[in-house]
Amino acid sequence: MILVVGLGNPGDRYADTRHNIGFRVVEKLLGKGGSAHGQERFSGSFTSIDLAGERVGILRPLTYMNLSGSSVQAAMSFYKLGLEELLVVHDELDIGFGELRLKLGGGDGGHRGIRSITERLGSDAYARLRVGIGRPPPDFRGDAAAFVLEAFSLAERAGAETLVDRAAGAVELFVESGLAKAMNATNQRPKR
Repeated sequence: MILVVGLGNPGDRYADTRHNIGFRVVEKLLGKGGSAHGQERFSGSFTSIDLAGERVGILRPLTYMNLSGSSVQAAMSFYKLGLEELLVVHDELDIGFGELRLKLGGGDGGHRGIRSITERLGSDAYARLRVGIGRPPPDFRGDAAAFVLEAFSLAERAGAETLVDRAAGAVELFVESGLAKAMNATNQRPKR
């Protein structure tokens, strides 16, 4: 099994925020693979689907972002998965809005969900799909934490839907072809 984890925060208050784009990507995958509703397991919502001919576990931790690692660790322990069988999908401030980057390992860049997962697994050697939400605009009143907890602007919404579709496609490619091929295809900047 490959475990695909979409990061976000539970509840209606966070549903459309930038920080929840990981949830939106895995929900798109659930729509393709069958049920959009998972069972409550591993302190999250978990569903097993067939994707690109492979068995894939889709996990949305419901622990709030900062404690995502406990949910991921529980699922990985239950299914006896190695780090190479994990892909985490999350929002990324340091990548321009609309861009995707697939990578293996590295620091958390201040992302508390990634920090929690790395701490609980004892390693950062797992794949991540970083979904670019960009930095706050110069006129934004507030810090980065406030920015990620806001909804996409009206001007960004169509682009956000396209981004979710492309990210779901990148996950499918990862499942079907592996990390190296998926990185080559995904890490190209979109044509403007």
